[in-house]
Order: sequence, then C-alpha cells, then structure tokens
Amino acid sequence: MLNISGLKEGIVLDHIEAGKSLEIYYNLSLDKLDCQVAIIKNVRSNKMGKKDIIKIEGGLNHIDLDILGYIDHSITVNIIRNNEIVEKRALSLPRKITNVIQCKNPRCITSIEQGLPHVFYLADEAKETYRCMYCEEKYSK
Repeated sequence: MLNISGLKEGIVLDHIEAGKSLEIYYNLSLDKLDCQVAIIKNVRSNKMGKKDIIKIEGGLNHIDLDILGYIDHSITVNIIRNNEIVEKRALSLPRKITNVIQCKNPRCITSIEQGLPHVFYLADEAKETYRCMYCEEKYSK
C-alpha cells in the first residue's frame, strides 16, 4: 500500500486525466519550487476510471491557474489549510495564454524576433481553439 501523507497547507490538483501530471508539473515549473510536490499517477477513480493527482505544499501563488486551465480545464483545485479542504476551485479555458504554446507559422514575428512572448487568445471556446495574437495562426489541441 502506498502512503502519501496529507498536507497541512497547500494545494491538491485532482481529477487530472491519467498521464497528464508530468506535463502539468513541467508547464507550471513545479520542478523549480523548493517545496514538497507529490505526483500520484494512475489512481483508481469511480468517475474517470484512472486519474492523476498532484499535491503541492504551500500557497496558491505557486501555480498559474491560466496554464492549468489551458492544459485541462476539468481539473479541480483543492486548497488545504490546517489539514482540511477549505475551498474548491473549478477551472475554465483562459481567454489569453502567454508562452505556453508556440506559433508554428514560420512567417510569424515570433519566429524572427526571439524575445517576443508567444501570446494566444481563445478564438472558439466550443472547439478549444486558440489563435496567435500576431499572425492569427490557429492552434487546436
């Protein structure tokens, strides 16, 4: 039996699609944090079959909810204080994301000017389609 201790203060990212936890780990730069981070993969779930869970010690200031919402907006963010869940946050697709995806258009200004941020805006929420702010290149998951 695997035993992962509870959190006194921190965040639990729950209902992550099985196998997506490492993508989240690196996109949120959790590898650069100086706190405890636990990744639990392929947990049995009645609702999802299998899921991943990430536990992060510390406050909500460690994670960017826009990046998390872009990767998977069905994730539940549980905020823990004094060993209890005090708040649950649902995510949504962010209206704008910066430096999460890169424009593939070779004529885009971001391909020429290396220092420019890659900014995409939500063009179609139903289809989860984003477009480059500079050249309108379409990006779908």
